[in-house]
Amino acid sequence: MKQKLLQYKLEFSGVIIGALAGWCYWYFVGCASGQCLITSKPLNSSVYGAVMGGLVFSLLRRK
Repeated sequence: MKQKLLQYKLEFSGVIIGALAGWCYWYFVGCASGQCLITSKPLNSSVYGAVMGGLVFSLLRRK
């Protein structure tokens, strides 16, 4: 397990940063009407941010 964490530390850091950014977006911007799918709840916003953060940071990995 520790070896996988070290191998994918860039992606894991992207997931953590993305989740934090998603929560911050929900907190500071949010959705006033409650009809927005992603930003209406903090969990949705955090999960979306985590997925996007992991994908973006995985692009930075050198082959």
